[in-house]
Amino acid sequence: MSGSDDDRPSGGPSGGPTDDGVDDDGLHDGRWVTGPDGEGGRLVLAATPIGDPRDATPRLVGLLGRADVIAAEDTRRLRRLLAALGITPSGRVVSYHEHNEAARSGELVAAALGGALVVVVTDAGMPSVSDPGLRVVRAAVAAGVRVSAAPGPSAVLTALALSGLATDRFCFEGFPPRRPGERLRTFRALAAEPRTMIFFEAPHRLAATLTDLGEAFGTERPAAVCRELTKTYEEVLRAPLGELAAWAAAGEVLGEITLVVAGRPATSGPPDAETVERLVTRVRVRTVAGERLKTVVAEVAEEAGVPKRLLYDAAVRQPSPPPP
Repeated sequence: MSGSDDDRPSGGPSGGPTDDGVDDDGLHDGRWVTGPDGEGGRLVLAATPIGDPRDATPRLVGLLGRADVIAAEDTRRLRRLLAALGITPSGRVVSYHEHNEAARSGELVAAALGGALVVVVTDAGMPSVSDPGLRVVRAAVAAGVRVSAAPGPSAVLTALALSGLATDRFCFEGFPPRRPGERLRTFRALAAEPRTMIFFEAPHRLAATLTDLGEAFGTERPAAVCRELTKTYEEVLRAPLGELAAWAAAGEVLGEITLVVAGRPATSGPPDAETVERLVTRVRVRTVAGERLKTVVAEVAEEAGVPKRLLYDAAVRQPSPPPP
């Protein structure tokens, strides 16, 4: 994405720790004053709405209005948000995205060191979470600049809450690998994960990703596809992975996608005969394709939470299918 520096000629910051509005937050006792020699500059990661502009917090509105510098992932999307919120920024708006963040991070830190209030926003949600932001945070910390956050909407937590799956323990895995083989290996490594897992995914890869999740976790693993959260066409589908994969493959899926997948359930006692037979079938499919029996048994047993020896013995006893 591209953007441009505009709105205000380059120059020094518009003010220090008292005229950047921190008194409005009740934080005027020096806690914001950071950096060498007592400069009042700071870097704020500000969460933006994930869909509905009305989810913007009053604090976000205040920060965008009074910031000396707003660093935006997409300046055009930021301007649409500003217009929806009725905000006229008093500071400069600059682009800050994956293609320029390495170079621009130094500029933003330098501005904060000079006393500026620098606000970083991405297209939706919290900066640095599967979005630009981490580089400038590290640079600011290294330079002694105070880094703060203005929390707000989160696609991760919203999807988790709506999924109906366990919320007591969960992990965020971001975007899965794009390459099919690497993606499947990643999912197989996660198959024994007991916590609820949350992923982001592009709509055009959703069907393939759900299919690979079903291959790695089993098609009966509960999951939820959360689409267009907080927007007009919000949709949450809760079903086993196999059903969700079939749904995604049946038609075009549009919008922002967050996936929530149940963790591996705790097992008690040995698996029943039907479960063993199903797992042996999974083993046979892969060995017929040329994979080593011991390797496949180890992976499938780990994914399903069953003893490797039990599954290996069952696979050896079952006759191999005739060649196609």
